[in-house]
Amino acid sequence: MADRDTGPAAGNGLLDRRFFLKAGAASGAALLSAQACSADRPPWMRVPGAPMSESGAPSEHEAHLQRMAIGSQPGTTGAGASRTPLELLDGIITPSRLHFERHHSGIPAIDPDEHRLVIHGLVERPLSFGLEALSRYQTISRIQFLECSGNSGASLSAEPLQRSCSQIHGLVSASEWGGVPLSVLLQETGIKPEGKWIVAAGADAAMMSRSVPLDKVLDDAIVALYQNGERLRPANGYPMRLFLPGWEGNMSVKWLRTIKVVAQPAMTKDETSKYSDLQDNGVAKLFTFPMGVKSVITSPSHGLQMGAAGIYQISGIAWTGAGKIKRVEVSADGGKSWADAALDEHVMSKCLTRFRSAWRWDGGPAVILSRATDEAGNIQPTRDVVLDGRANGAFYHYNGIQAWQVRSNGEVNNVYA
Repeated sequence: MADRDTGPAAGNGLLDRRFFLKAGAASGAALLSAQACSADRPPWMRVPGAPMSESGAPSEHEAHLQRMAIGSQPGTTGAGASRTPLELLDGIITPSRLHFERHHSGIPAIDPDEHRLVIHGLVERPLSFGLEALSRYQTISRIQFLECSGNSGASLSAEPLQRSCSQIHGLVSASEWGGVPLSVLLQETGIKPEGKWIVAAGADAAMMSRSVPLDKVLDDAIVALYQNGERLRPANGYPMRLFLPGWEGNMSVKWLRTIKVVAQPAMTKDETSKYSDLQDNGVAKLFTFPMGVKSVITSPSHGLQMGAAGIYQISGIAWTGAGKIKRVEVSADGGKSWADAALDEHVMSKCLTRFRSAWRWDGGPAVILSRATDEAGNIQPTRDVVLDGRANGAFYHYNGIQAWQVRSNGEVNNVYA
């Protein structure tokens, strides 16, 4: 009988999550020993290496590691999106250069010395903040995800599209965001009693704006100045952006220019005709702010090739706008049976969580899935549940279970299960 710690935990060869604690460590040590005993000296060990430089760059052998599926609206060069290559990454932090992009009128070239954030409206003292003024406030930092509410919309196609994980789900990334709590700045201005919302607007040509409830602003909103330890990059809002942890990405307004305190939402086009959820009865749901609990297996996934039969690592990411991921289950038999995946050590609120599961693949056809549960008790729904009551063409806020079919030749396809 197989050891309980490393034996099957569900159908079709899915192993217990404790496999990594017992067998994985030993096999890793053996691999390191075999490499260390090599007597050959490759060419790069025979001559001095390259000189130092002012900023680092990826290895030339990682040139394929780029944003995926870059596309703009017809007739434009900057109104569109690019996606994070999820299947080529590990861990939970997305390199800044690979963070997904979503723009409505290109990336503005802003002079930081001339840019100001103006807070006005239902306040006692309208104020203007430049970068120098903001630098006088205490900053905070958090590692949290950002997801476009249109992420995974390709999964609403009538037939499964044969696209990579990044092409389908790559409008999500996680970074360390650093900045000034917006609540501190609003305390400086003094909010009038009738103020219940803010309207945040950006400095791009589209002047994109969104309404945000004041409760959220006072809870955890920040004016972000840093991403992964450096100043924001232009594509992600330089010199400052609004960041609303766990809420749909469109609300974290980039190139933040004005915040107007108001009594009610402004009903802008980006919260009515766009970023709303049309139902099949003709009613549109507005202000669907928090992103739902979600997970996706990044490896194996479409575009990655399996080798010979044997033990493989199933790896992926899970996240939720409701707080922390509590549990991720994995199935290797199309959902007939499930086993708990191992969660990496860092499980943080409103952040990507990396999960892993050991799978003894027998070389035959299989369908693998993941299902996440968050600390609020929300369980990732099936595709059918997500589609129920949704109008055709409504593609925002999709968080259904993703299924990948592994064929006997090692190819991986997108399927609906």
